[in-house]
Amino acid sequence: MATVWSGGFIETSLLDSAKSTLETISPAQWCQVFYALTTAGVLVTAGVPREARSLLADYGARKAPGQQQGQQTPEGKQGQDWLVRLVAAVTSWGQVPHSWFNAFYGLSVACSIFWLVQFLGNGSILKAIALRQADTPEPSATRTQVAAVWGMMLLQGARRIYEHAVVMRPSKSTIWFVHWFLGLGFYLVLSVAIWVEGSSAILHGDVAESDGSSLLKISIALPAFLFAWVNQYRCHAHLAGLKKYSLPDEGLFRHLVSPHYTCECLLYLSLAIAAAPQGEVANKTMLSVLFFVLVNLGLTASSTRQWYANKFGAEAVVRRWNMIPFIF
Repeated sequence: MATVWSGGFIETSLLDSAKSTLETISPAQWCQVFYALTTAGVLVTAGVPREARSLLADYGARKAPGQQQGQQTPEGKQGQDWLVRLVAAVTSWGQVPHSWFNAFYGLSVACSIFWLVQFLGNGSILKAIALRQADTPEPSATRTQVAAVWGMMLLQGARRIYEHAVVMRPSKSTIWFVHWFLGLGFYLVLSVAIWVEGSSAILHGDVAESDGSSLLKISIALPAFLFAWVNQYRCHAHLAGLKKYSLPDEGLFRHLVSPHYTCECLLYLSLAIAAAPQGEVANKTMLSVLFFVLVNLGLTASSTRQWYANKFGAEAVVRRWNMIPFIF
């Protein structure tokens, strides 16, 4: 009996300890954990054999013809090892149209509107999250910063909806449903990440930092955001106007393989600077978003470079950086 009681006591103590630990994690840290785990998932995917990685991550032009609908021809299966066959079987189920990407930006805009309504109406959901974050000793961004990054994110989501509806040509390519759900999760958590480190200011006003410091961060971030916002649109418009599966060669594409990814990274970097709390150069939660975007799009840019080199010759992209000038 003593042993049983002791075991139950230890188990209860461990559960209480785990619960206590979880309760100490702030909403901002939960967002950071989400992006850290998704980044780890991307890195794990990058470490699997090339054939399996292609099945898991590639879509559109980079996907082999026999994989376009999540299937492989019998000839394509011959000689594959067990991992590739397993991945092929798993990813052949649950393919959704690539056009469903538009749901990401619809969700982003809807969340922006939702949090605005919550703020204006003193909503219970925003208040509960903000109160939990404000209990931590972390410094806060100001209301001006929160409003700025909210507006920037709304502008980005609205433009992407327009691009998918008007600029981009319909595609018959497919993506695995897991990628689609992860994308929805990315934007859902992002809608909290952009304001959560400004929770104290949302609840109590701008008590954390002088207007001059916050305005300086916004004045640095906003021009970078607008540059990336405009040039990403130009990149997408150029890609949409190309003959199918041809080499882009105008504007930033003269220097970069995937300049639209460069712009995406610059967008999130500018948001991280604009939302930086008192005494910090960048917002830690938004930096976790940026790190995920860098890793995810960096791997895709590398895959795109290889596809261009195979189709058009290595010389066609030899003088282009993948995504980050002078670095990558």
